[in-house]
Amino acid sequence: MSLLSRWIPRLCLALVMAGILGLGWLWYTYKSPLGYTPPAQATTVSSARSELDLADEHRVFVYGTLRWPWVRWLITGDDLETSPALLRGFERVGLDLEPAPQAYVPGQLLQVDGDELRALDRYERLGQRYERVRVALANGTPAWVYLRLDPQ
Repeated sequence: MSLLSRWIPRLCLALVMAGILGLGWLWYTYKSPLGYTPPAQATTVSSARSELDLADEHRVFVYGTLRWPWVRWLITGDDLETSPALLRGFERVGLDLEPAPQAYVPGQLLQVDGDELRALDRYERLGQRYERVRVALANGTPAWVYLRLDPQ
């Protein structure tokens, strides 16, 4: 038996195991009931109607990884439509937005329902890494945006 013929089954097994571990990590991170407990106000806010809501939809301004369609699909399970948007009065600093009166942050505006908003909250680790705050976009449209919590 050659060296190559012994390593091919091992390599295939390693690839299958890596795929299973990868899928397990994705499920645990984005879909499982384990590993993340939403803050109490998250369900209240996402099911309440306000001036931000269109019927049962919520507007969310995204400026990072959520601009990518495949990330949104992975998080929400839906092909969310977006439109270009600008957030006035902030500048992007790494993974966060910082107040800057004369600056603009380009991004996209999502229309999501309550379940999709909860999925986005989970992805952003609402209450642990980010908070969701109301802002007015450059055109005056109200929307939610995720801002990093102070690490202290």
